Amino acid sequence: MKNRILTLAMTYAGWVCAFAIQKPLFMLAYKGLLPEGCSIGDWMAVVGHGLSLDCSMAGYLTVIPALLLTLGVWLSRRVVSKALAAYNVIASLMVATAFVVNIGLYGYWGFPLDVTPVFYFMSSPKDAMASVTPLMAIGGIVAIAAMTALYCYMQCKIAKSITAKGNTATGSSADDKSPKGRIWQMAVMAVLAALLIVPIRGGFTVSTANTGKAYFSDQAILNHSAVNPMFSLMESLSRQEDFGSQYRFMPDDEASKLFATLTATSSDSIDKKIHIDRPDVYLIILESFSMKLWETEAVPCLKSIAREGVFFTNFYANSFRTDRGLVAILGGYPAQPTMSIMKYPRKTATMPSLAGHLKAEGYGLKYYYGGDADFTNMRSYLVGQGFEDIVSDVDFPVGDRLSKWGAPDDKVFARIISDLAQKDSRPMLRVVQTSSSHEPFDVPYKRLADERLNAFAYADSCVGHFIAKLKETERWERALVVIVPDHQGCWPKGIANTDLGHYHIPMIWTGGAINTAEEISTIGSQQDIAATVLGQLGIDHGDMLFSKDMLSPMVPHFAFFTVNDLFGMITEDNTLIYDNKAQRIVLDTGSAKGSNEKPGKAYLQKLYDDIEGR
Repeated sequence: MKNRILTLAMTYAGWVCAFAIQKPLFMLAYKGLLPEGCSIGDWMAVVGHGLSLDCSMAGYLTVIPALLLTLGVWLSRRVVSKALAAYNVIASLMVATAFVVNIGLYGYWGFPLDVTPVFYFMSSPKDAMASVTPLMAIGGIVAIAAMTALYCYMQCKIAKSITAKGNTATGSSADDKSPKGRIWQMAVMAVLAALLIVPIRGGFTVSTANTGKAYFSDQAILNHSAVNPMFSLMESLSRQEDFGSQYRFMPDDEASKLFATLTATSSDSIDKKIHIDRPDVYLIILESFSMKLWETEAVPCLKSIAREGVFFTNFYANSFRTDRGLVAILGGYPAQPTMSIMKYPRKTATMPSLAGHLKAEGYGLKYYYGGDADFTNMRSYLVGQGFEDIVSDVDFPVGDRLSKWGAPDDKVFARIISDLAQKDSRPMLRVVQTSSSHEPFDVPYKRLADERLNAFAYADSCVGHFIAKLKETERWERALVVIVPDHQGCWPKGIANTDLGHYHIPMIWTGGAINTAEEISTIGSQQDIAATVLGQLGIDHGDMLFSKDMLSPMVPHFAFFTVNDLFGMITEDNTLIYDNKAQRIVLDTGSAKGSNEKPGKAYLQKLYDDIEGR
């Protein structure tokens, strides 16, 4: 009996220690991101503040061993031993994989592991792994195997105490093996197993365990180092469906009043930028571009196009991944901080969209993408929005699928140029989504030494070539071309999620339908594209609650964005980024500091109310 209790305690303690050791390993992997002067006290603080989540996750992992040890009062030693060994292999593999994947992804995403990579992998394993080089894959597999073996060895050494002669899970020589004695022992073990609920829920306080409990510093990297990646993933998975209870910052009536001041679905006194009522609309969605590239020599074509067209200089991305950005651009719907609405076709089917409105006005719709259109449920979303024809990787010859993402950008633009030769009396919406400026940046082009900048330069040249070719056709005179990135930029490498430059992106309008070249400094974000374009075309967009006409003086002008449990709101007077897990402001500038906190919270709360109601 005593040994059974000791085995349970040691199993739990073993997992706590394993998780605690992960933290300095993570910090070593990202030592370059640690704040200057990071002391041994900071390292210890990371371990200490992460302990509550480690204890909680260790509790979850100890539940099955606790049940096996409880049932071991009646079962044979061999059965219990084999069951524990099998479980330890599975648990060790899960813990090792979560840790290694978290280290591998953090450098790209800048936040702890959540459900996002699982969603991407399930929708298209090929595209999800497109950024992974063979060396990275081999290194990751080796690391996972090594850590799995280490955890297995550790837990098996602990479990070995139950297999020793005269010291077994079915009882030692000192145990009472009578039915009454075994019932008593089973009751004691069952109580101990039930007590695991205490560390699992995070103690006896009203609040339960959550990743925010590990946050303690004004340095994001220290907070993220303290988070248990397996707990973060599990928490993210558990929150995917319960939309109505998330982000409850204030009473509903207060949120509704604040939200009403932020929305305006009509277009009045529009400043017309085009002189054609029903122009052809070309929407070019650029992978990972940002205004930071304007400081480099990678985008000469875009700079030239911006000078000749309408350049929105105070424009911001809504999120950090394409599936979020597409819904913002095409649907006028804000991105969410911890989930992707594209994952829920039953909800996106109820959403209005730019494409849907244009189709109702007689527009022909076509979408061009060189990659897998089924990645992240994209095809489902596009079909639901009314796209009649989707060109994707399978529509290109095998020899043209030169990159890990499928057909490179020049092949995609060549396809649309070819298709434009076909006669069609209807006005058209043509969407081109690029992919070549995504990791691993393998492009059929060489102009700049930096591979990342070179990939941007390649995409820039493809856009420039397309515009030049379009100008040679009669379609140019009735063309409205909208060029915008799909999400926040990835230049320079390692830019922090709390750096405003991460979200500042260009939006350029060009084409023969444009009246005159100019720069517009009105603040807006990707969700405003749909209402702004429809407003220029004189098409009602009253059903697009979250999209605002940037060219109407009658609407409030602001930008709103989210990344993993951060939201940001930008107005003329205040730029604010709020960390929902840490429950504090992490960036606050402008003449009216803090003024965007409550409106931003109300906006996010009403967004989740809207999702719940769909």
